[in-house]
Amino acid sequence: MTTVAVTVPLPGGGTDPLVAAGFDIVQLPGRGPAALADAAGWADALVTQLTDRIDASVLDAAGPRLRVVANVAAGYDNLDLARAASLGITSCNTPGVLDETTAELAFALALMARRRTSDAERTLRTGGWSGWSIDGFLGHDLAGATLGVVGWGQIGRALARRAEAFDMAVIHTSRTPTGEPGYRASLDDLLGASDVVSLHVPLTDQTHHLIGAPQLAAMRPTAVLVNTARGPVVDEAALADALHAGTIFGAGLDVYEDEPGVHPRLLDAPGAVLLPHIGSATVATRTAMARAACTAVVDVLAGRSTPAAISPPPTPRSTNP
Repeated sequence: MTTVAVTVPLPGGGTDPLVAAGFDIVQLPGRGPAALADAAGWADALVTQLTDRIDASVLDAAGPRLRVVANVAAGYDNLDLARAASLGITSCNTPGVLDETTAELAFALALMARRRTSDAERTLRTGGWSGWSIDGFLGHDLAGATLGVVGWGQIGRALARRAEAFDMAVIHTSRTPTGEPGYRASLDDLLGASDVVSLHVPLTDQTHHLIGAPQLAAMRPTAVLVNTARGPVVDEAALADALHAGTIFGAGLDVYEDEPGVHPRLLDAPGAVLLPHIGSATVATRTAMARAACTAVVDVLAGRSTPAAISPPPTPRSTNP
């Protein structure tokens, strides 16, 4: 019997591809390194979450049956791709499934940060609102503003479509020239020309702290930074300093460097809109992500190719995303 270990309960219908294939689905009782390493020793496949560290210690415990690790996420920085590939284990993610949903949230964060909606709601809920005033909670328009997209993948493009519907100009940068209108070769050039900067790059050694104090200083004082990618792409301490100092107007964050922890100075930073990593959190999208990961497992175990495969490891990225 083919056995698939699943680290957390998946949304209803998420495991349907495994059920249809007649696989035995085992829900792990725990998610720590010991439980993951144990499962690697007897399972044919692991279906994991972005919070599961599938590192060398887990993979080195793999038995001869383990052939695929499928991550229910678009990102894969929790997977040791090189070690998995060296052991003949295919790593998979869920490309293309959550693009529109994550772009929606990125746009919501941009709108909230530009219009100070979190500050306004917090003031109202805590009894601090004394009524309408002509200078109350003044923010900045999105219409007529410039969106700078860092990382021109499917999520960044989906965000651009939404921005254009709001009469925003869109520019972008990427690790390689796109040849498309709005391309900027320099990250600093994009930062200085944007009213909203939205990050859509994977977490790699090259993108760790891609946005730090020098980059924040290059932004407009009326600009906002949006991050729905991975937390460590931004230096949280530097961002907190920039918000408290008024270097930039605001920030909309859905991801953090040390989740579930958040830098304490971000919690009370002016202009900060903070959400608890809900970029893909809709019923339809989370279900589709689970089904995509499980479909990838079925394909790999059947010897078929799958667009979800991300091994062997990708080429190292340059410092310009």
